[in-house]
This record gives sequence, C-alpha cells and structure tokens, in this order.
Amino acid sequence: MLITKVDGTITPVVADHLQEGVRIAERERHAAYVIEMDTPGGLLQSTREIVQDFLASDIPVVVYVTPSGARAASAGACIAMSAHVAAMAPGTRIGAGTPVTGEGEEASDKAVNDAVAFAVSIAEQRGRSTDFARDMVREGAAVSDREAVRADVVDLVAPSRTALLTELDGRRVVVGPEGDEHEVVLHTAGARTVEHDLGFFGEVRQLLAGPELAFLVLSIGTLAVIYEPANPGIGFAGAIGLVLLVLGFVAPSVLPFHVGGLLLLVLAAGLFAAEVLTPGVGVFAAGGTVALVFAGILLFRGELGVDPTVLWPTAVVVGGGSLLAGRLAWRARRAQATTGAEGLLGQQALVVRADGGTGQVWLEGAWWTVRHPSPQGSTSAPWTSTAWI
Repeated sequence: MLITKVDGTITPVVADHLQEGVRIAERERHAAYVIEMDTPGGLLQSTREIVQDFLASDIPVVVYVTPSGARAASAGACIAMSAHVAAMAPGTRIGAGTPVTGEGEEASDKAVNDAVAFAVSIAEQRGRSTDFARDMVREGAAVSDREAVRADVVDLVAPSRTALLTELDGRRVVVGPEGDEHEVVLHTAGARTVEHDLGFFGEVRQLLAGPELAFLVLSIGTLAVIYEPANPGIGFAGAIGLVLLVLGFVAPSVLPFHVGGLLLLVLAAGLFAAEVLTPGVGVFAAGGTVALVFAGILLFRGELGVDPTVLWPTAVVVGGGSLLAGRLAWRARRAQATTGAEGLLGQQALVVRADGGTGQVWLEGAWWTVRHPSPQGSTSAPWTSTAWI
C-alpha cells in the first residue's frame, strides 16, 4: 500500500507529487493509495489536476485527514471528497472552501460560482452531500469529523493508520475512469506500506513555492549582488546573492507567474544597481523600490500573491540597502588609496642615498626610488635627511 503525507499548502509541487503517486500505485498494483492530509488549502488549478487524477484512478484512493487537530480546508476539502474513501481522525475538520484572491479578499461571483460547480460535481460523482459542497464554498461551512460522517461528507472516522486499514478491509469501491468503471474489494488489513515522500529536492521546491519566501529570497539576493561592487572583497556577498537568486527563481518555475511582474523585478534590480554605480540623491533607489512593490503585487497570478506584511517591509529594506550601498561605493571611490605607490603619497620617508635628481628612501619596511621635485635636484633644492613623498 502506497502512503503519501501532505502537510502544507496545495501547490504545483504537491500536485505533481500526488499525480506521480497515482501512477506509481497503478503501475505497481498497490492495494490502495493513501494520502494522509493536513492542509489549509491552496491553488485551485493544482487542486483540479489532483481531483482529475483521483476520479480517474484505477487504484482505490483514500484521503485520511490526520493527525488530531489537522484540517482539510478549502482545496483540501475538494481533494478529500474526490477520493474513493474519505476518512478523518478524531478532532479534525473539513470545509471552509470559499475562494479568495492573493490579497486575501473574497473572489468574484464568477470565481465563486465556478468553485461551487466544481465542488458539487465532485460530491455528485462520489455520492457525497451536495448541500455541504455548495455551502462549503458559498458560506465557508466547515464541520468536525463526526459531523462530516453524519452529513455524508466523509465515510468514516479512524483514530490511527492501523485502525484505518482495518476499517477499509473488505470495503467495496468503484474505480477507473468514466466508461471503464469496475468494482474492487479492498484488502488492507496488515498490508505492507510503502512511503512515497517528496524527498529533499521536492521539500526545497515546496518550501520555495511560497510566494512570500520566494519574493523575500529574490529581493535579498538582489541586494547582496549589488552590494558586492559597493564594498569589494572576496566576493562572499555576490556569491550568496547569486545562490539566493537561483533559489528564488524556483518559485516562478512551479507557480503561475505574470511576465510583467518578472520584468518589473528585473527593472527594480537595474535601478538598484544604477544607484550603486552612480549614487545621487536616491532617485534610482526610490524608483527601484516602487518597481519592487509592483513586482511583488503582479508577480504571481491567480489566488496567490505576496502578503503586504512581507511586501512593504522587504521593499523598504532593499531600497534603503541600495541607497546605503551607493553611499559606500561613493566613499570608496573618493577615499585616498592605501596600497601601492599611490598609498605612499603624503608620508615622510628617510633619505638614504641621493644622486642628483634621484635618490633612494626607506619607507614602511621597503626601499623606494624617488625623484626630486626640482629638475636640478640637489642644486636648486638640496636633499635633506627626510623627504615628503
């Protein structure tokens, strides 16, 4: 029996993982594919892809909302209802499926109606309560585990995985795509379980799939890269910045993004770099900050978006950081050299040997050949025991 744990937001990363799980379960002919779920919801498009695969699966799919205190909210409720068997642990809840925008506002009537039709169609196909499916989306209804069983939202309550497998044993379910449905009997008691995890790289992709973290990583990476020319060193800041930028661009590769938002992000980086290279009164920094704010607003499409509590402070910090980096670069360019021949200017040296217009001096532990400022050397302005370089 194949087991997958979903703990977090439903993203394209999760959708790919669950779809892969269905394919593995079908190919290896597992007794069932069990998803242990605790989610606040997620992307509607990713949810649709998961539901389509669950409805057409040739292997029984079981969604188990666990552990106690967990929830299958919003998109998670639709996924749970689409399974051949939906189960909940004691103390869990399901529902609250009203769609929202990326800014946390309620979606338009058109989007709500579409979500209602989606939820109701799932309930009809699986023989679950269409009234709850409708109320879940329109009114944000949510119920506990016991109420969900009484309302025909889920099939059973099980306190543990072992208890769940015992309850499932002998249950008959209809599987397969429309037109090729057939009934199977579950044999799950004492079945060997195989874990199907995201793995390290999958966990990293899921972590970076959050719009807030992605925006933060991209912004800090940009600041680190532009700080490098302002305060040249061994390249540590630049290297860290490049790594953060690469990691930050993982999110646009797995989340729906707007090209305009990406272009604004590039524009912001260019303006911040201009502030460092040609520091002035902060016009470039101000322009970069404005571009960064609009990039955060427009970057991710659909119901995703960067939380304003992350967006505004990040933009201000990066804008201020570019202004500071510009000032550091300006001071570095104006500062007197401290190394090489230029770094010796204005220092007093001991004259050891003089021969006409040239001589040798001892300064900072080294011999230096110097030239007398007077073309006549020692005649018009004689050498002294010490000389100013």
